[in-house]
Amino acid sequence: MRTRAVTGFFFVLVMLSAVLINESTFVLFFLILSVLGLDEFYRLVRTEEVRPHRLGGIVLGCSVFIPVALHLLYQKDLSWLLLSVPVSVAICIAELFRRGTKPFHSIAYTFFGIVFVIIPFSFYTAAAFVASSYSFHYSLGFLLLLWASDTGAYLAGMKFGKNKLFERHSPKKTWEGFFGGMILSLTVALILSTRFGELSYASWTVVSIIIVSAGTLGDLFESMLKRSLNVKDSGSLLPGHGGILDRFDGLLLSAPLVYVYLYVIFL
Repeated sequence: MRTRAVTGFFFVLVMLSAVLINESTFVLFFLILSVLGLDEFYRLVRTEEVRPHRLGGIVLGCSVFIPVALHLLYQKDLSWLLLSVPVSVAICIAELFRRGTKPFHSIAYTFFGIVFVIIPFSFYTAAAFVASSYSFHYSLGFLLLLWASDTGAYLAGMKFGKNKLFERHSPKKTWEGFFGGMILSLTVALILSTRFGELSYASWTVVSIIIVSAGTLGDLFESMLKRSLNVKDSGSLLPGHGGILDRFDGLLLSAPLVYVYLYVIFL
């Protein structure tokens, strides 16, 4: 428990510093975090038969994230995303020369890692710039709502949890925990509306509902992945907490949806 607390404290401190200092540190931090998460995913799914293209996948991930980052920071042309095309083709060609019994599984996991990790982190990063310039209010608000959801679900689940939410994939999750997370997240949304006035309480409420609902599904999705691979944690980078994907599973499905919602209301 002590290791978990110490790791959590310093990780949150570093992450909040990256969010609050300026847009460059924010983008750089989440670029590094997304690459670490992608590498963690490739290590997680690798077997003797299935061997994702770890280096090629990381290059592909960077060819997606970096053009987005340059566009957000310096308004560079998004045509740089086209670099991902030759990288993708190179990965397919490279598989022709590997000796593997399941080549298409290896390629599929390589590309799915981009969809599962890089794209959600890209959307989360882009959400901070959705109003044309960087504002930590959106990125910090997202994290606070996500943490409130996790905390409320844990506390309510421990105290009142009886009815299983999706026992096949996550035996410990309950409906009571889900609604506990929703209540605490909506409470934080109310506080955010008084401090971060760019969004009304109604808008923060919608963001909160998206994060709690899609975040819970993201958690279940990652649990399904781990159970299919017979592993407890996605990695060991964060002692006491598991891996990057364990800590950010709630972001993976919710970040793209939150970005779409914010983009629509700022049109």
